[in-house]
Amino acid sequence: QVQLVESGGGLVQPGGSLRLSCAASGNIYSIHTMAWYRQRPGKQRELVAAVTSGGTTNYADSVTGRFAISRDNAKNTVYLQMNSLEPEDTAVYYCNAILLSTATPSVDFWGQGTQVTVSS
Repeated sequence: QVQLVESGGGLVQPGGSLRLSCAASGNIYSIHTMAWYRQRPGKQRELVAAVTSGGTTNYADSVTGRFAISRDNAKNTVYLQMNSLEPEDTAVYYCNAILLSTATPSVDFWGQGTQVTVSS
């Protein structure tokens, strides 16, 4: 099986920073895209940032210039550096990976989510 385990969420004041991490493990052959989504209270889940195996990135307009996504292919880990956090960034953040597994035909995997709260 495949597991995505997130860490790094928490409570931060407006203007502060947090770094999220997500490590993929299990029967993984290759990982194409790793991404972060978030679900704000009362809203649908939305893409925050994504990075391909080749390093191509894309960001939601609302986080461009404040957030940075990166990945360590050797560790099957993706990071999200979040700076200049705003109360509107409060959400549950989910890690997502599009990958090939040796154990299942599924290609789309999700982490359990980590809460980020921006409040004074």
